[in-house]
Amino acid sequence: MTEAERDALTSQMTQALGADAVLTEPDDIARYCRDWHGDVTTGAVAVLRPNSTGAVSEAVRLCARLGLAIVPQGGNTGLVLGGIPDDAGRQVVLSLERMTAIRRIDADDFSAVVDAGCVLEVIKQAVEAEDRFFPLSLGAQGSCRIGGNVSTNAGGINVLRYGMTRELILGLEVVLPDGTIWDGLSTLRKDNRGIDLKQIFIGAEGTLGIVTGVALKLLVKPTQVETALLALAGVEEAMALYRRARRDCCDLMSAFELLGPEAIGLAQIAHPDLPNPMEGSHPAYVLMEMAGTGLIDIRALLDRFLEGALEEGLVLDGVVAASRAQAAQLWRIREGMNDGQAMLGPHLRTDVSVPLSRVAAFVGAARDAVARELPDCRSVAYGHVGDGNIHFNVLPPQGADAATAAARIKAAKALVNGVLDGFDGSISAEHGIGRLKREDFEARLKPVQEGLLRALKSAIDPDGRMNPGCQLTPP
Repeated sequence: MTEAERDALTSQMTQALGADAVLTEPDDIARYCRDWHGDVTTGAVAVLRPNSTGAVSEAVRLCARLGLAIVPQGGNTGLVLGGIPDDAGRQVVLSLERMTAIRRIDADDFSAVVDAGCVLEVIKQAVEAEDRFFPLSLGAQGSCRIGGNVSTNAGGINVLRYGMTRELILGLEVVLPDGTIWDGLSTLRKDNRGIDLKQIFIGAEGTLGIVTGVALKLLVKPTQVETALLALAGVEEAMALYRRARRDCCDLMSAFELLGPEAIGLAQIAHPDLPNPMEGSHPAYVLMEMAGTGLIDIRALLDRFLEGALEEGLVLDGVVAASRAQAAQLWRIREGMNDGQAMLGPHLRTDVSVPLSRVAAFVGAARDAVARELPDCRSVAYGHVGDGNIHFNVLPPQGADAATAAARIKAAKALVNGVLDGFDGSISAEHGIGRLKREDFEARLKPVQEGLLRALKSAIDPDGRMNPGCQLTPP
Protein backbone atom coordinates (compact mmCIF):
# COMPACT_ATOMS: atom_id res chain seq x y z
CA MET A 1 0.00 0.00 0.00
CA THR A 2 1.38 3.39 -1.02
CA GLU A 3 1.45 6.37 1.31
CA ALA A 4 -1.21 8.07 -0.80
CA GLU A 5 -3.50 5.04 -0.59
CA ARG A 6 -3.05 4.85 3.18
CA ASP A 7 -3.80 8.55 3.56
CA ALA A 8 -6.97 8.15 1.50
CA LEU A 9 -8.18 5.27 3.67
CA THR A 10 -7.41 6.96 6.98
CA SER A 11 -9.07 10.15 5.76
CA GLN A 12 -12.29 8.23 5.10
CA MET A 13 -12.09 6.54 8.50
CA THR A 14 -11.55 9.83 10.30
CA GLN A 15 -14.42 11.47 8.45
CA ALA A 16 -16.81 8.58 9.23
CA LEU A 17 -15.78 7.80 12.84
CA GLY A 18 -14.36 11.08 14.16
CA ALA A 19 -10.78 12.19 14.75
CA ASP A 20 -10.73 10.99 18.36
CA ALA A 21 -11.61 7.45 17.24
CA VAL A 22 -8.83 7.03 14.67
CA LEU A 23 -5.09 6.89 15.33
CA THR A 24 -2.72 6.91 12.37
CA GLU A 25 0.62 8.34 13.50
CA PRO A 26 3.33 5.67 14.01
CA ASP A 27 4.11 6.84 17.54
CA ASP A 28 0.41 6.68 18.46
CA ILE A 29 -0.24 3.19 17.13
CA ALA A 30 3.03 1.59 18.26
CA ARG A 31 1.76 0.25 21.58
CA TYR A 32 -1.21 -1.44 19.89
CA CYS A 33 1.12 -3.28 17.52
CA ARG A 34 3.54 -4.73 20.07
CA ASP A 35 2.97 -7.93 22.04
CA TRP A 36 2.83 -7.99 25.83
CA HIS A 37 6.46 -8.97 26.33
CA GLY A 38 7.77 -6.70 23.59
CA ASP A 39 9.21 -9.60 21.59
CA VAL A 40 7.18 -8.83 18.45
CA THR A 41 6.45 -5.45 16.84
CA THR A 42 4.23 -5.04 13.77
CA GLY A 43 2.15 -2.26 12.20
CA ALA A 44 -1.37 -1.38 11.06
CA VAL A 45 -3.20 0.92 8.66
CA ALA A 46 -4.77 2.58 11.69
CA VAL A 47 -6.07 1.98 15.19
CA LEU A 48 -9.82 2.46 15.64
CA ARG A 49 -11.14 3.30 19.12
CA PRO A 50 -14.96 3.31 19.10
CA ASN A 51 -16.71 4.31 22.33
CA SER A 52 -20.01 2.42 21.99
CA THR A 53 -21.49 -0.72 20.51
CA GLY A 54 -23.09 1.34 17.78
CA ALA A 55 -19.73 2.90 16.95
CA VAL A 56 -18.14 -0.56 16.75
CA SER A 57 -20.88 -1.60 14.32
CA GLU A 58 -20.23 1.49 12.20
CA ALA A 59 -16.48 0.83 12.21
CA VAL A 60 -16.97 -2.78 11.12
CA ARG A 61 -19.24 -1.75 8.25
CA LEU A 62 -16.76 0.91 7.19
CA CYS A 63 -13.86 -1.55 7.15
CA ALA A 64 -15.91 -3.89 4.98
CA ARG A 65 -16.49 -1.10 2.46
CA LEU A 66 -12.79 -0.21 2.48
CA GLY A 67 -11.64 -3.83 2.15
CA LEU A 68 -9.77 -3.82 5.47
CA ALA A 69 -9.44 -6.70 7.92
CA ILE A 70 -9.96 -6.14 11.65
CA VAL A 71 -7.87 -7.28 14.61
CA PRO A 72 -9.96 -6.79 17.78
CA GLN A 73 -7.94 -5.87 20.87
CA GLY A 74 -8.69 -5.61 24.57
CA GLY A 75 -5.89 -4.91 27.03
CA ASN A 76 -3.26 -6.40 24.70
CA THR A 77 -2.00 -8.64 27.51
CA GLY A 78 -2.21 -11.86 25.49
CA LEU A 79 0.81 -14.11 25.09
CA VAL A 80 0.08 -15.80 21.75
CA LEU A 81 -0.01 -12.84 19.30
CA GLY A 82 -3.78 -13.02 19.00
CA GLY A 83 -4.39 -9.29 19.41
CA ILE A 84 -1.79 -7.66 17.18
CA PRO A 85 -1.87 -7.42 13.37
CA ASP A 86 0.38 -9.34 11.02
CA ASP A 87 -0.35 -7.45 7.79
CA ALA A 88 0.32 -3.73 8.23
CA GLY A 89 -0.99 -2.90 4.77
CA ARG A 90 -4.50 -4.29 5.06
CA GLN A 91 -5.37 -4.61 8.75
CA VAL A 92 -6.63 -2.20 11.38
CA VAL A 93 -6.60 -2.71 15.13
CA LEU A 94 -10.00 -2.14 16.72
CA SER A 95 -9.39 -1.36 20.39
CA LEU A 96 -12.17 -1.58 22.97
CA GLU A 97 -10.25 0.57 25.46
CA ARG A 98 -12.78 3.43 25.38
CA MET A 99 -15.73 1.14 26.15
CA THR A 100 -15.41 0.98 29.93
CA ALA A 101 -18.92 1.42 31.30
CA ILE A 102 -20.26 -0.80 34.06
CA ARG A 103 -23.81 -0.85 32.78
CA ARG A 104 -25.38 -2.34 35.88
CA ILE A 105 -24.72 -4.50 38.93
CA ASP A 106 -27.69 -6.40 40.35
CA ALA A 107 -26.69 -7.85 43.70
CA ASP A 108 -29.96 -9.71 44.16
CA ASP A 109 -29.63 -11.28 40.71
CA PHE A 110 -25.95 -12.04 41.35
CA SER A 111 -25.12 -10.54 37.97
CA ALA A 112 -23.41 -7.59 36.32
CA VAL A 113 -23.46 -6.25 32.78
CA VAL A 114 -20.37 -4.40 31.60
CA ASP A 115 -18.73 -3.02 28.47
CA ALA A 116 -16.13 -5.32 26.94
CA GLY A 117 -13.40 -2.74 27.50
CA CYS A 118 -13.74 -2.76 31.29
CA VAL A 119 -10.49 -3.65 33.05
CA LEU A 120 -10.90 -6.85 35.07
CA GLU A 121 -9.63 -5.32 38.31
CA VAL A 122 -12.12 -2.45 38.02
CA ILE A 123 -14.97 -4.93 37.63
CA LYS A 124 -13.82 -6.94 40.64
CA GLN A 125 -13.64 -3.83 42.81
CA ALA A 126 -17.04 -2.56 41.64
CA VAL A 127 -18.86 -5.80 42.43
CA GLU A 128 -17.07 -6.14 45.79
CA ALA A 129 -18.46 -2.73 46.71
CA GLU A 130 -21.89 -4.35 46.28
CA ASP A 131 -20.84 -7.26 48.55
CA ARG A 132 -20.47 -9.61 45.62
CA PHE A 133 -17.52 -11.45 44.09
CA PHE A 134 -16.28 -12.07 40.54
CA PRO A 135 -13.71 -14.85 40.86
CA LEU A 136 -11.70 -14.54 37.64
CA SER A 137 -8.17 -13.76 38.85
CA LEU A 138 -5.12 -13.22 36.62
CA GLY A 139 -1.68 -11.76 37.01
CA ALA A 140 -2.59 -9.12 34.40
CA GLN A 141 -5.96 -8.23 35.95
CA GLY A 142 -4.90 -4.62 36.43
CA SER A 143 -4.70 -4.12 32.66
CA CYS A 144 -6.49 -6.98 30.87
CA ARG A 145 -10.04 -6.27 29.69
CA ILE A 146 -13.06 -8.50 30.11
CA GLY A 147 -13.73 -8.73 26.36
CA GLY A 148 -10.27 -10.21 25.89
CA ASN A 149 -10.84 -12.57 28.82
CA VAL A 150 -14.01 -13.79 27.12
CA SER A 151 -12.40 -14.06 23.69
CA THR A 152 -9.53 -16.17 25.01
CA ASN A 153 -11.59 -18.07 27.61
CA ALA A 154 -9.03 -16.97 30.20
CA GLY A 155 -8.18 -19.19 33.14
CA GLY A 156 -6.11 -17.98 36.08
CA ILE A 157 -5.64 -19.18 39.62
CA ASN A 158 -9.29 -19.80 40.58
CA VAL A 159 -10.27 -22.22 37.80
CA LEU A 160 -10.03 -25.11 40.26
CA ARG A 161 -13.11 -23.91 42.13
CA TYR A 162 -14.95 -21.53 39.80
CA GLY A 163 -14.06 -22.74 36.31
CA MET A 164 -12.72 -20.96 33.24
CA THR A 165 -14.17 -17.68 32.02
CA ARG A 166 -16.72 -19.72 30.05
CA GLU A 167 -18.38 -20.81 33.31
CA LEU A 168 -18.67 -17.20 34.52
CA ILE A 169 -20.45 -15.74 31.48
CA LEU A 170 -24.25 -15.45 31.42
CA GLY A 171 -24.62 -13.53 28.17
CA LEU A 172 -22.85 -11.56 25.47
CA GLU A 173 -23.35 -8.69 23.08
CA VAL A 174 -21.41 -9.16 19.83
CA VAL A 175 -20.89 -7.14 16.67
CA LEU A 176 -20.84 -9.63 13.81
CA PRO A 177 -18.57 -9.35 10.72
CA ASP A 178 -21.29 -7.60 8.69
CA GLY A 179 -21.83 -5.00 11.43
CA THR A 180 -25.03 -6.59 12.76
CA ILE A 181 -25.37 -6.45 16.56
CA TRP A 182 -26.37 -9.66 18.34
CA ASP A 183 -27.88 -8.85 21.74
CA GLY A 184 -27.53 -11.93 23.90
CA LEU A 185 -27.05 -10.13 27.24
CA SER A 186 -29.45 -12.33 29.19
CA THR A 187 -28.67 -13.03 32.85
CA LEU A 188 -30.76 -16.21 32.98
CA ARG A 189 -29.03 -19.17 34.64
CA LYS A 190 -31.14 -21.71 32.79
CA ASP A 191 -32.20 -21.13 29.21
CA ASN A 192 -32.61 -24.19 27.03
CA ARG A 193 -33.95 -22.51 23.89
CA GLY A 194 -31.71 -24.26 21.41
CA ILE A 195 -27.97 -23.83 20.80
CA ASP A 196 -26.24 -21.57 23.33
CA LEU A 197 -24.89 -19.00 20.87
CA LYS A 198 -22.63 -17.19 23.33
CA GLN A 199 -20.42 -20.27 23.55
CA ILE A 200 -19.48 -19.84 19.88
CA PHE A 201 -17.75 -16.54 20.65
CA ILE A 202 -16.09 -17.50 23.96
CA GLY A 203 -12.54 -18.56 23.13
CA ALA A 204 -12.87 -17.56 19.46
CA GLU A 205 -10.23 -14.80 19.84
CA GLY A 206 -12.25 -12.31 17.80
CA THR A 207 -12.31 -14.49 14.68
CA LEU A 208 -16.13 -14.60 14.55
CA GLY A 209 -17.07 -11.15 15.81
CA ILE A 210 -16.27 -8.45 18.34
CA VAL A 211 -17.54 -8.86 21.90
CA THR A 212 -18.83 -5.46 23.06
CA GLY A 213 -20.84 -6.31 26.18
CA VAL A 214 -20.66 -9.06 28.80
CA ALA A 215 -23.17 -10.33 31.38
CA LEU A 216 -21.25 -11.81 34.31
CA LYS A 217 -22.13 -14.35 36.96
CA LEU A 218 -21.41 -13.04 40.46
CA LEU A 219 -20.99 -14.98 43.70
CA VAL A 220 -21.10 -14.33 47.42
CA LYS A 221 -18.04 -12.41 48.55
CA PRO A 222 -15.78 -14.67 50.68
CA THR A 223 -15.39 -13.47 54.24
CA GLN A 224 -12.59 -15.89 55.09
CA VAL A 225 -9.52 -16.52 52.93
CA GLU A 226 -6.56 -18.59 54.12
CA THR A 227 -3.29 -18.91 52.20
CA ALA A 228 -0.40 -21.34 52.78
CA LEU A 229 2.93 -21.97 51.06
CA LEU A 230 4.03 -25.57 51.55
CA ALA A 231 7.33 -27.32 50.79
CA LEU A 232 7.32 -30.85 49.38
CA ALA A 233 9.74 -33.51 48.19
CA GLY A 234 8.60 -33.35 44.55
CA VAL A 235 5.77 -33.12 42.05
CA GLU A 236 4.48 -36.61 42.90
CA GLU A 237 4.04 -35.52 46.51
CA ALA A 238 2.35 -32.30 45.38
CA MET A 239 -0.24 -34.26 43.42
CA ALA A 240 -0.75 -36.63 46.33
CA LEU A 241 -1.36 -33.59 48.52
CA TYR A 242 -3.82 -32.27 45.95
CA ARG A 243 -5.82 -35.51 45.99
CA ARG A 244 -5.94 -35.40 49.78
CA ALA A 245 -7.00 -31.74 49.73
CA ARG A 246 -9.87 -32.49 47.33
CA ARG A 247 -11.04 -35.18 49.71
CA ASP A 248 -10.63 -33.27 53.00
CA CYS A 249 -11.38 -29.69 51.97
CA CYS A 250 -14.31 -30.37 49.64
CA ASP A 251 -15.00 -27.47 47.27
CA LEU A 252 -13.61 -24.80 49.59
CA MET A 253 -10.17 -24.93 47.97
CA SER A 254 -9.93 -22.02 45.52
CA ALA A 255 -6.31 -22.35 44.38
CA PHE A 256 -3.63 -25.02 44.30
CA GLU A 257 -0.49 -23.81 42.52
CA LEU A 258 2.65 -25.85 41.89
CA LEU A 259 5.98 -24.02 42.05
CA GLY A 260 9.34 -25.55 41.20
CA PRO A 261 12.56 -25.24 43.22
CA GLU A 262 13.58 -22.19 41.18
CA ALA A 263 10.41 -20.24 42.01
CA ILE A 264 11.69 -18.05 44.82
CA GLY A 265 14.97 -17.26 43.05
CA LEU A 266 13.18 -16.20 39.87
CA ALA A 267 10.73 -14.05 41.80
CA GLN A 268 13.60 -12.37 43.63
CA ILE A 269 15.12 -11.31 40.29
CA ALA A 270 12.04 -9.15 39.77
CA HIS A 271 11.55 -8.31 43.46
CA PRO A 272 14.93 -8.27 45.25
CA ASP A 273 13.23 -7.33 48.52
CA LEU A 274 11.08 -10.47 48.49
CA PRO A 275 12.06 -12.70 51.42
CA ASN A 276 12.25 -16.48 51.35
CA PRO A 277 9.48 -17.46 53.78
CA MET A 278 11.17 -20.79 54.60
CA GLU A 279 14.64 -22.03 55.44
CA GLY A 280 16.65 -23.29 52.48
CA SER A 281 15.31 -24.61 49.19
CA HIS A 282 12.98 -27.51 48.44
CA PRO A 283 12.27 -29.61 45.33
CA ALA A 284 8.68 -28.37 45.03
CA TYR A 285 6.25 -25.93 46.59
CA VAL A 286 2.49 -25.65 46.67
CA LEU A 287 0.69 -22.34 47.11
CA MET A 288 -2.73 -23.27 48.43
CA GLU A 289 -5.73 -21.10 49.15
CA MET A 290 -9.08 -21.84 50.77
CA ALA A 291 -12.01 -19.43 50.89
CA GLY A 292 -15.51 -19.41 52.29
CA THR A 293 -18.22 -17.56 54.08
CA GLY A 294 -20.93 -18.16 56.64
CA LEU A 295 -20.65 -20.69 59.44
CA ILE A 296 -17.67 -22.71 58.18
CA ASP A 297 -14.37 -22.07 60.02
CA ILE A 298 -11.89 -22.05 57.13
CA ARG A 299 -8.77 -21.62 59.27
CA ALA A 300 -9.68 -24.54 61.52
CA LEU A 301 -10.28 -26.73 58.49
CA LEU A 302 -6.93 -25.75 56.96
CA ASP A 303 -5.11 -26.41 60.23
CA ARG A 304 -6.63 -29.90 60.52
CA PHE A 305 -5.74 -30.65 56.92
CA LEU A 306 -2.13 -29.52 57.31
CA GLU A 307 -1.73 -31.41 60.59
CA GLY A 308 -2.63 -34.66 58.83
CA ALA A 309 -0.40 -33.91 55.84
CA LEU A 310 2.57 -33.17 58.12
CA GLU A 311 2.01 -36.36 60.12
CA GLU A 312 2.01 -38.39 56.91
CA GLY A 313 5.20 -36.69 55.71
CA LEU A 314 3.59 -35.20 52.60
CA VAL A 315 4.52 -31.68 53.70
CA LEU A 316 8.12 -30.98 54.74
CA ASP A 317 7.72 -27.37 55.82
CA GLY A 318 5.28 -24.56 55.38
CA VAL A 319 3.97 -21.18 56.35
CA VAL A 320 0.38 -20.02 56.75
CA ALA A 321 -0.28 -16.33 56.16
CA ALA A 322 -1.32 -14.54 59.34
CA SER A 323 -2.74 -11.53 57.51
CA ARG A 324 -3.85 -10.38 54.07
CA ALA A 325 -0.54 -8.58 53.70
CA GLN A 326 1.39 -11.80 54.34
CA ALA A 327 -0.85 -13.65 51.90
CA ALA A 328 -0.07 -11.02 49.27
CA GLN A 329 3.66 -11.59 49.89
CA LEU A 330 3.24 -15.31 49.25
CA TRP A 331 1.38 -14.60 46.02
CA ARG A 332 4.18 -12.25 44.95
CA ILE A 333 6.36 -15.35 44.61
CA ARG A 334 3.95 -16.93 42.13
CA GLU A 335 3.37 -13.71 40.20
CA GLY A 336 7.01 -12.61 40.34
CA MET A 337 8.20 -15.77 38.62
CA ASN A 338 6.88 -14.51 35.28
CA ASP A 339 8.55 -11.14 35.66
CA GLY A 340 11.83 -12.76 36.68
CA GLN A 341 11.84 -15.03 33.64
CA ALA A 342 11.06 -12.10 31.33
CA MET A 343 14.01 -10.17 32.74
CA LEU A 344 16.32 -13.02 31.75
CA GLY A 345 15.43 -12.54 28.09
CA PRO A 346 13.43 -14.41 25.43
CA HIS A 347 12.50 -17.96 26.37
CA LEU A 348 9.98 -20.67 25.56
CA ARG A 349 6.67 -19.97 27.30
CA THR A 350 4.19 -22.83 27.20
CA ASP A 351 0.62 -23.15 28.39
CA VAL A 352 -0.16 -26.86 28.29
CA SER A 353 -2.55 -29.18 30.05
CA VAL A 354 -2.57 -32.90 30.73
CA PRO A 355 -4.95 -35.21 32.61
CA LEU A 356 -4.69 -34.70 36.37
CA SER A 357 -3.47 -38.25 36.87
CA ARG A 358 -0.50 -37.61 34.55
CA VAL A 359 0.76 -34.20 35.72
CA ALA A 360 3.74 -35.53 37.67
CA ALA A 361 4.74 -37.96 34.93
CA PHE A 362 4.57 -35.24 32.28
CA VAL A 363 6.69 -32.80 34.28
CA GLY A 364 9.26 -35.51 34.92
CA ALA A 365 9.37 -36.61 31.28
CA ALA A 366 9.63 -33.05 29.97
CA ARG A 367 12.40 -32.14 32.42
CA ASP A 368 14.32 -35.30 31.45
CA ALA A 369 13.93 -34.53 27.74
CA VAL A 370 15.25 -30.99 28.11
CA ALA A 371 18.18 -32.13 30.28
CA ARG A 372 19.06 -34.81 27.72
CA GLU A 373 18.57 -32.88 24.46
CA LEU A 374 19.26 -29.29 25.55
CA PRO A 375 21.69 -29.59 28.46
CA ASP A 376 22.66 -25.91 28.38
CA CYS A 377 19.04 -24.81 28.88
CA ARG A 378 17.03 -24.60 32.09
CA SER A 379 13.48 -25.88 32.46
CA VAL A 380 10.95 -24.18 34.76
CA ALA A 381 7.70 -25.96 35.60
CA TYR A 382 4.85 -24.37 37.52
CA GLY A 383 1.14 -23.79 37.18
CA HIS A 384 -2.42 -24.54 38.13
CA VAL A 385 -2.02 -28.26 38.76
CA GLY A 386 -5.49 -28.53 40.28
CA ASP A 387 -6.83 -28.27 36.75
CA GLY A 388 -3.92 -29.93 34.96
CA ASN A 389 -2.49 -26.69 33.54
CA ILE A 390 1.32 -26.59 33.52
CA HIS A 391 3.48 -23.73 32.31
CA PHE A 392 6.56 -25.66 31.26
CA ASN A 393 9.06 -23.01 30.21
CA VAL A 394 12.59 -23.40 28.88
CA LEU A 395 15.25 -20.71 29.33
CA PRO A 396 18.18 -20.57 26.87
CA PRO A 397 21.69 -20.32 28.33
CA GLN A 398 22.43 -16.95 29.87
CA GLY A 399 24.51 -14.74 27.61
CA ALA A 400 23.56 -16.57 24.43
CA ASP A 401 23.35 -14.42 21.32
CA ALA A 402 19.95 -13.83 19.68
CA ALA A 403 20.40 -16.49 17.01
CA THR A 404 21.46 -19.16 19.51
CA ALA A 405 18.59 -18.28 21.88
CA ALA A 406 16.06 -18.44 19.04
CA ALA A 407 17.38 -21.83 17.94
CA ARG A 408 17.16 -23.22 21.47
CA ILE A 409 13.61 -21.90 21.88
CA LYS A 410 12.53 -23.51 18.60
CA ALA A 411 14.12 -26.82 19.55
CA ALA A 412 12.62 -26.71 23.05
CA LYS A 413 9.15 -26.04 21.65
CA ALA A 414 9.29 -29.10 19.40
CA LEU A 415 10.71 -31.18 22.24
CA VAL A 416 8.09 -30.21 24.84
CA ASN A 417 5.20 -30.53 22.38
CA GLY A 418 6.47 -33.96 21.39
CA VAL A 419 6.45 -35.08 25.03
CA LEU A 420 3.01 -33.53 25.48
CA ASP A 421 1.56 -35.50 22.57
CA GLY A 422 2.46 -38.69 24.38
CA PHE A 423 0.34 -37.63 27.35
CA ASP A 424 -2.86 -36.79 25.43
CA GLY A 425 -2.38 -33.15 26.34
CA SER A 426 -3.32 -29.77 24.91
CA ILE A 427 -0.88 -27.14 23.62
CA SER A 428 -3.14 -24.39 25.00
CA ALA A 429 -4.81 -24.60 28.37
CA GLU A 430 -5.83 -20.98 28.90
CA HIS A 431 -3.97 -18.50 26.66
CA GLY A 432 -5.55 -19.38 23.31
CA ILE A 433 -3.98 -20.10 19.92
CA GLY A 434 -3.45 -16.68 18.38
CA ARG A 435 -0.83 -16.59 15.64
CA LEU A 436 2.00 -17.93 17.76
CA LYS A 437 0.55 -21.44 18.14
CA ARG A 438 -1.32 -21.66 14.84
CA GLU A 439 1.04 -24.08 13.10
CA ASP A 440 1.18 -26.42 16.09
CA PHE A 441 -2.60 -26.20 16.44
CA GLU A 442 -3.29 -27.00 12.79
CA ALA A 443 -0.79 -29.86 12.80
CA ARG A 444 -2.82 -31.55 15.55
CA LEU A 445 -6.29 -30.92 14.13
CA LYS A 446 -8.24 -34.00 13.14
CA PRO A 447 -10.03 -33.73 9.78
CA VAL A 448 -13.55 -33.64 11.19
CA GLN A 449 -12.61 -31.02 13.79
CA GLU A 450 -10.91 -28.86 11.16
CA GLY A 451 -13.90 -29.18 8.86
CA LEU A 452 -16.31 -28.04 11.56
CA LEU A 453 -14.12 -25.07 12.52
CA ARG A 454 -13.71 -23.91 8.95
CA ALA A 455 -17.43 -24.34 8.25
CA LEU A 456 -18.27 -22.20 11.27
CA LYS A 457 -15.80 -19.52 10.20
CA SER A 458 -17.13 -19.51 6.64
CA ALA A 459 -20.73 -19.26 7.80
CA ILE A 460 -20.19 -16.30 10.13
CA ASP A 461 -17.24 -14.52 8.50
CA PRO A 462 -17.33 -15.57 4.83
CA ASP A 463 -14.91 -12.83 3.76
CA GLY A 464 -12.38 -13.78 6.42
CA ARG A 465 -12.02 -10.22 7.73
CA MET A 466 -12.15 -10.91 11.45
CA ASN A 467 -8.69 -11.43 12.91
CA PRO A 468 -7.34 -13.30 9.86
CA GLY A 469 -4.47 -15.65 10.60
CA CYS A 470 -5.50 -16.11 14.22
CA GLN A 471 -6.28 -19.74 15.16
CA LEU A 472 -6.57 -21.00 11.55
CA THR A 473 -4.71 -20.13 8.36
CA PRO A 474 -7.02 -18.06 6.15
CA PRO A 475 -8.41 -20.08 3.18
